[in-house]
Amino acid sequence: MSAERTQVAIVGGGPAGLLLSHLLRARGIDSVVLEARPRERVETRQRAGILEHGTVDVLREIGAAGRMDRLGLPHDGFELRFDGRGVRVDMQELTGRNVMIWAQTEITKDLIALRLEQGEPLLFSAEVLAVEDVGTDAPRVRYRYEGVERELRADVVVGADGFHGVARAAIPASRVTTYERVYPYSWLGILADVAPSSHELIYARGARGFALASMRSPTVTRAYIQVPNGTDASSWSDDAIWDELADRFALDDGSFTLARGPITDKSVTAMRSFVGAPMRHGRLFLAGDAAHIVPPTGAKGLNLAVADVRLLAEALGEWYASKDEALLDAYSGTALRRVWRASHFSWTMTTMLHRDPGADPFDEQLALSHLRLIESSDSERRTIAENYRGLALGGA
Repeated sequence: MSAERTQVAIVGGGPAGLLLSHLLRARGIDSVVLEARPRERVETRQRAGILEHGTVDVLREIGAAGRMDRLGLPHDGFELRFDGRGVRVDMQELTGRNVMIWAQTEITKDLIALRLEQGEPLLFSAEVLAVEDVGTDAPRVRYRYEGVERELRADVVVGADGFHGVARAAIPASRVTTYERVYPYSWLGILADVAPSSHELIYARGARGFALASMRSPTVTRAYIQVPNGTDASSWSDDAIWDELADRFALDDGSFTLARGPITDKSVTAMRSFVGAPMRHGRLFLAGDAAHIVPPTGAKGLNLAVADVRLLAEALGEWYASKDEALLDAYSGTALRRVWRASHFSWTMTTMLHRDPGADPFDEQLALSHLRLIESSDSERRTIAENYRGLALGGA
């Protein structure tokens, strides 16, 4: 078996693993990134597109923000729509910060290009078979690359390979407490070659459920509608989707017009929350979806993964520089405080804006009461804005 060695073995070449490799390089720490999927698949997978200000800052810090700053769309606010009217939440005015619309697909392309330009190890189609010996000071990753089984030894292994990845499974189930919430609805999402109907995002609670008007660029619309679990995306015609979106976004004064165009992609996303604690076992550290999942309503999934690896890079930098393990020991607890804050915010946005098929009139009135409070209260809008644009690193 072919064997290699590095300081930090990173399992997963999505945005979290790639960003961590850059943050470590800036601290003089070597790493190898192993990604099971081919490069083309990694660079074309459609995911999140709303970046907190802290995520934007760190991309600029490592030199991966050139295209984002040229082509990304800064957003100072967003709209909540219900009962035929809209309420704008002005993040810039309320918090002094905004967010950026820049697709995760594009972030991944930029991080990959920078990693390869720097000549640092990044292996695609590298199937990780096992993460072993994490309870020792010499953990190892067994993987298959170009038909050959290999072994990568490291000081530390970071699992950033998602919920179904090998890294999470390397922690004994008896050592992990899991918390989960499965929501009784899903999102039908589309991409369409048409200019967005609004220059900012619209989150709507309609008579038949939730809808979101978003975008990927000035010429590409991203939109979602709430659908029952188990829905087949192909069962919805293009016209039916546009008609449903128009109905859910409608304003009583008739001032909103939905722009329609060719739909290029349809997919259904289940809605769930998951947290596994702790996020560390011996020399194995988890980040991103390997440790936690949030429903997309609050736009926190990617941003939580970025916050994880920022904390981890700082902790590993301190450990390699001074052998002080205090930040490493604190990593899981610090990260989880933010995870639970984001989980609560995502739950709040989800339950407030969706129609639960099993809910009773009491639940309905609670959701409407919360939306009316946001409409009437500056302090409530500020709370929503602070959580949406992102808390300070480690903030809870």
